[in-house]
Amino acid sequence: MTTSFKFDFGIGEAPDSPYIQVFPETAYNEKLGYGFAGDGKIGSRDRGGQDRLRSAFCIPLEATFRVDVPNGCYNVTAVIGDELAPTRTTLKYGPNRLAVYRAETSPGQFSAHSFTVKVTEGKLELAFSGIAPRINALDIVEIGNAVTIYLAGDSTVTDQRVFPCAGWGQVLPLYFKPEIAIDNHAMSGRSSRSFINEGRLAAILEQIKPNDYLWIQFGHNDQKLDEARATEPLGSYKEMLAIYVNEARARGARPVLITPMHRRKFDGEGMIIDTHGEYLTGMKQVAEELDVPLIDLAAKSKALYERLGDEPSKALFMWAYPGEFIDFPDGSQDDTHFQELGGIQVARLVCEGVRELRLASLDVYLKL
Repeated sequence: MTTSFKFDFGIGEAPDSPYIQVFPETAYNEKLGYGFAGDGKIGSRDRGGQDRLRSAFCIPLEATFRVDVPNGCYNVTAVIGDELAPTRTTLKYGPNRLAVYRAETSPGQFSAHSFTVKVTEGKLELAFSGIAPRINALDIVEIGNAVTIYLAGDSTVTDQRVFPCAGWGQVLPLYFKPEIAIDNHAMSGRSSRSFINEGRLAAILEQIKPNDYLWIQFGHNDQKLDEARATEPLGSYKEMLAIYVNEARARGARPVLITPMHRRKFDGEGMIIDTHGEYLTGMKQVAEELDVPLIDLAAKSKALYERLGDEPSKALFMWAYPGEFIDFPDGSQDDTHFQELGGIQVARLVCEGVRELRLASLDVYLKL
């Protein structure tokens, strides 16, 4: 039996309909199976009118709405707008993954935002933020075996938990239409070797199915000198990458290699200095030897940084003044990890690579 929910948010009298009315005070509990969770502030208005799904809404200020659902893939559609006021809403799901980013509506305008979520822990959590957030209605419908993109990588890909840090994998849903699910297994500090030895690749292989994708980006931590992570760029690094490729193919899935993006390191002429060296060569050799699609994110990021220039490119990275962000009271000068803006732009570069490769069953779902 297909699991589905229809939620109508806001105060006021609701007519009989297939929608479940959600009030600001509807708090999550296990018996109910849905509701607002956490410490967010939730308000509500009803502007009146015949179309209740537009006239009534909740105002979820840093609030999370939870729904208990069986594990699987779900299409989610959120209706956002206000008859009288402009709105601006960001919506994240799961572990900080961006689905809607600063969506704006004018007074009287309404927008529907649809995306696909893979649920693995029996719950769907939607976190709202923004300077004028709204949620009018929410439809959640279980779908069949959606094509899933599994991500294997390091901190530049992972779902970062501390604002405003962002790996490009956690913003990837912004660029895909519904029916494509993103399952981000990337983890900070991992190399192609340690990701395998910790069982993280095995966890992907237990779930991956024919026609799914495995996107692989390593290199930053393969350069480390500790035994748990270190690989030789033209030796063990290539051997590790070949394991990802061969194991994915053995399950009917489609591997894609992605060269690690450059760090923000400029020379005196305003050109990016390559800090990855032969690791880029090694990945390209594996792509050629095993006939694997390759997205050259190193080349694309180099062009992006150089186009912006040394100082302006800091806006992509975790550069911050003391006190600018609450979780970085002493500030930050990080030329490797991204802020949300950087994650969004680098994810766009990856999707441009998908478009250029014309990857089967994926490029038609891109929003580019």
